[in-house]
Amino acid sequence: QVPLVESGGGLVQAGGSLRLSCAASGRTFSLYSMGWYRQAPGKQRELVAGVTSGGSTNYADSVKGRFTISRDNAKNTGYLQMTSLKPEDTAVYYCNIQLGGRTTWGQGTQVTVSS
Repeated sequence: QVPLVESGGGLVQAGGSLRLSCAASGRTFSLYSMGWYRQAPGKQRELVAGVTSGGSTNYADSVKGRFTISRDNAKNTGYLQMTSLKPEDTAVYYCNIQLGGRTTWGQGTQVTVSS
């Protein structure tokens, strides 16, 4: 398993921005696909954005145009830049990396967007 540590969450007002970071260690980060997921209380965890080892990205319709996923393989770190935040974005955000059928999850970071 690859340890993952998320950071960058916090409390922001609607319309604000945050950048989440996902620091990986123990393995070659560049080989993995990476994704950001979120889970709000009482709701199922959902995929927010993903990026493959080749750089192909995909986004949930609810965040497309507002969020940007990126990775810096030299730093073994992934990012989620979030702009134009809405109260509906409030959730715990989790980083995930995948290689084949194997996945590793971080502990999550809380994002709260006030009205």
